Amino acid sequence: MPRMLPVLALMATLSVPGLAADTVAPAGDRPEPQADTPVARVNGVAIPALYMDFVRQSRIARNLPAEALTPDALRDGLVASELLVQEATRKGLDKEPSVAAALEFQRRELLAKAAVEDFVRKNPVSEADMKAEYDQAKAKTGDREYRVSHILVSTEREARDILAQLKKPKVKFETLAKKYSKDSSADNGGDIGWTVPANLVPEFAQAMTRLKKGETATSPVKTQYGWHVLRLTDTRTLDFPAYESIKGRIANQLQQLAIRRHVQALRAEARVE
Repeated sequence: MPRMLPVLALMATLSVPGLAADTVAPAGDRPEPQADTPVARVNGVAIPALYMDFVRQSRIARNLPAEALTPDALRDGLVASELLVQEATRKGLDKEPSVAAALEFQRRELLAKAAVEDFVRKNPVSEADMKAEYDQAKAKTGDREYRVSHILVSTEREARDILAQLKKPKVKFETLAKKYSKDSSADNGGDIGWTVPANLVPEFAQAMTRLKKGETATSPVKTQYGWHVLRLTDTRTLDFPAYESIKGRIANQLQQLAIRRHVQALRAEARVE
């Protein structure tokens, strides 16, 4: 069964009589309810004020117009939702296996999300950790970018034969790459574009950084992918992003890493059958 939307979120998309945009009362006609005061009572059932926030966030996420976010509009949505909930309960729909399972699944998802938020709140990423991660990435990336082409073949013999062909007049590297290379860059004449050594396997990176602009390596390079004939097209200075410009991204990555490690620790202590 497809996952069910929460009733309150679903109400944001329904066209219920009395909830159309042109029938919503103007903003400001009713003040925001107090947190401990029900926004309404439907057949004696109190609707908590906190539900207003749930509906508001749901409608904001759906980019609904401002008219749908007024206190009256939110209250009307909650009332309509409660009426449908009461009808479903009277009919025993909440007891149907598929509905009951979906409700339980959503309860578990909310609890899991709450657990993650609690962990993040109690284990914030420190400025020192973010700066250390930035410095490490900057040092690993280096201060230069390289534009390199290669021809990838299966054997050393093939690679040396290509090197021999390149010594002949009018033989172009790009032509041989399109003819012999097994790499996806073959269609581009072997050109893999601008890159940094940290993005490449060590053997390839080391050979690349030894070359001068326009130079072809005199010997083939062996990696886990096969044998490579390398040519360095160009180099340029790399302007690494400033710390403040990527600080938020670093924080998010470190936070996600911490969450994964936390879940792994929980799993290690659990009995999973």
